[in-house]
Amino acid sequence: MDKKAVVLLSGGIDSTTTLAIAKSQRYDVYAMSFRYGQRHALECERAKQIAQQMGVKKHTVVDIDLRSFGGSALTGDIEVPRDRSHEEMGSGIPVTYVPARNTIFLSFALAWAETLEADTIFSGVNALDYSGYPDCRPEYIEAYQRMANLATKAAVEGHTELNVQTPLISMTKGEIIKKGSELGVKYELTLSCYDPDDHGRACGTCDSCLLRKKGFVEAGISDSTIYQLG
Repeated sequence: MDKKAVVLLSGGIDSTTTLAIAKSQRYDVYAMSFRYGQRHALECERAKQIAQQMGVKKHTVVDIDLRSFGGSALTGDIEVPRDRSHEEMGSGIPVTYVPARNTIFLSFALAWAETLEADTIFSGVNALDYSGYPDCRPEYIEAYQRMANLATKAAVEGHTELNVQTPLISMTKGEIIKKGSELGVKYELTLSCYDPDDHGRACGTCDSCLLRKKGFVEAGISDSTIYQLG
């Protein structure tokens, strides 16, 4: 039987590299992205381009409205932090944390995986660069996997035991970029910025842009991102 996996694809560096890893492990990939009320819709457009370029079996974009709850700089009227030091980024939970986002995304992926009779979900969560996000920690992923295998008919009846793979969880951004480059990822298609302009140019100053810049420097690979600033 063909191996099937659902891959959560945001259109950024981490999820795109995760998709490449799933493909390299010879999975038939079903990619899932979300329009969840984030500040811009560009990341979904990039995810569509990436899914097409990387030859996924199917790509679906799910519409949910987390903006109705707010509580985050990505889904509410809160300013995106800019020009923070790496130490500042690593202390506390940033305002770019979206309440329960990964739990919601994984739950949709779980439902699709069970329908597909797939036994694997891939997520690009990372506990190093985003250590402030509670839903990016290894213990969270382990707990979610346990819950998933208690919650689905496929697992309870012994047909399919779900595995949540997080291949990037303990890698630095530089290591992630190196790995993706080895697998042929076209990073110029990816979008990391929390607040790009209408032309898709990255702001260059938000936490995600700063981590992206740092990652390319660490990897020793040229950054082809078009930034609004310097």
